[in-house]
Amino acid sequence: MTTKTTDHDATPEASLSRMAENLKKVEALTERLTQVMSHRQTHQQALDGPNQELFAKASQSYLSEAMQNPAKLMEHQMGYWTKTITHFMEAQQAMSKGDLSAPEDTTSTDDRRFSNPLWKSHPYFNFVKKQYLINAEALKTAVDNVTDMDPREKKRLGYFSQQIIDLMSPTNFLATNPDALERAVETEGESLIKGLENLISDLEANNGELVVKLADETAFELGRNIATTPGKVVYRNKMFELIQYTPSTEKVYKTPLVVFPPWINKFYILDLKAQNSLVKWIVDQGYTLFMVSWVNPDPTYRDVGMEDYVDDGYLAAIREVKAITGEKQVNAIGYCIAGTTLSLTLSLLKQRGDTSIKSATFFTALTDFSDQGEFQPFLTDDFIDGIEAETVDKGVLPSIIMARTFSFLRSNDLVYGPAVKSYMMGETPPAFDLLYWNGDGANLPAKMAMQYLRGLCQGNKLADGGFDLMGHHLELGDIDVPLCAIACETDHIAPWKDCYRGVQMMGSKSKTFIMTQSGHIAGIVNPPSKNKYGHYTNDDLSLDHEAWLKGAKFTEGSWWPRWEAWLKKKSGAQVEARFPGDNDWKILADAPGEYVAKKAKL
Repeated sequence: MTTKTTDHDATPEASLSRMAENLKKVEALTERLTQVMSHRQTHQQALDGPNQELFAKASQSYLSEAMQNPAKLMEHQMGYWTKTITHFMEAQQAMSKGDLSAPEDTTSTDDRRFSNPLWKSHPYFNFVKKQYLINAEALKTAVDNVTDMDPREKKRLGYFSQQIIDLMSPTNFLATNPDALERAVETEGESLIKGLENLISDLEANNGELVVKLADETAFELGRNIATTPGKVVYRNKMFELIQYTPSTEKVYKTPLVVFPPWINKFYILDLKAQNSLVKWIVDQGYTLFMVSWVNPDPTYRDVGMEDYVDDGYLAAIREVKAITGEKQVNAIGYCIAGTTLSLTLSLLKQRGDTSIKSATFFTALTDFSDQGEFQPFLTDDFIDGIEAETVDKGVLPSIIMARTFSFLRSNDLVYGPAVKSYMMGETPPAFDLLYWNGDGANLPAKMAMQYLRGLCQGNKLADGGFDLMGHHLELGDIDVPLCAIACETDHIAPWKDCYRGVQMMGSKSKTFIMTQSGHIAGIVNPPSKNKYGHYTNDDLSLDHEAWLKGAKFTEGSWWPRWEAWLKKKSGAQVEARFPGDNDWKILADAPGEYVAKKAKL
């Protein structure tokens, strides 16, 4: 429920009285807050930030610079002092005029945090905002001018310094947020009570861990208004359920298509609603489509590793799809971490002489981790050591840890902005299907998480020498099936240039690379009907990424039709449509199945 202005007597005395009554409700909420925090499930402190060694190195470097070039340090310090004192004097002069107006504000309004007109017109908020921006600039300058520091360490210092800047924004505090203060006055304190209720509710939902709820969970129901493409669960084991979708055409292409989504999140990102469902669109193009719906692991999956995902996941799904359709080959799609694992599977099959996969499609899949992009701050030993300790303790890497890590890559949009609206404004999160999916995460088994983080992310073993798994030495050069890779221009999880570099290392003679506009999710979930994001293509994959993009052709609209034209050539002739349950194959459940509905538990 969103807050509304009350319809009571609007006299100042009455409003203050009702506000006092509302604030008394805080006492009733205190018991709930105490209860949840007293039973808070703790996690490793190393996951909350870098160890002190990083800041010690930064301090040492800064002091060394000061000793070698004191004039430069004084220049920076005097610049900060000058701006701060000038700012104070301007505010004083404006106040002395008696009209309590703010000095002229030429600050850019591009920052959505400061969209309220009071940030420009009110002397108090104007002063607070300007001083915050001066402080932020000074901190950035100090970090930028650290020279005697390893580039990776400096990049990490810059990331965590930015986190401090974002955290200290005046919009994050009630006393310096005009939107929240105005709402509190309008609702006579009711917004603050509802905000506190929202805060406690989020803490209760996550065992005392604070993860801001981004979407109204009551607005969605799997199988009713999301994940609604008709189909049946036709196979289930400890790792996944296999969904076969009901055909919507009389004829289908002979070679079936099986999708391996990432097991960090749920598969229905590809089937949110009919208007943007890649699942429905593929079915409507005449393909027999199968979807892997991964189990949401609990601590009993502690010893499940990458080999289990390959053997009891990929190979089992391929085996079942071939048995159901009677075909000898399948086309396969791997999204994100599932694309990385698809590359491992392809190398394994090549070494075994197994030709079950006819073609492979990779959605935003990293296979070369030599440049760790925006995740580099989280892939150092202190953080990974903390994750390892967490998995030893709990048997899984909890989804809440991953959700928090991903969110802080865009902290203003996914942490502080939503927190202000929910906790200070008392608003109910929006009914937004994408954000609902974003909050419906999954745990990772302890063994698998560390294999992935240590061996692939940190060690980059697949691209640099090979990755040992299941008695085989797996290499990208083994991959020889026709492949198509789709990467996203502004992807901060799997940067397109890194996806491209991995594809270059694969041994296939037939490679297609498409770079779509937008990011990790919106770039992939990009239906043709929206005509929203275009894409780039260039057949010459011998070029480095900059040259490839410079010579690429841009096409307006979705990449889906281009990819489908490529897939069609790998899918054989058309045959009569195949329905779940044909040939008396046992049906286990309706789509979207049971595994997808299970919430992450510890």
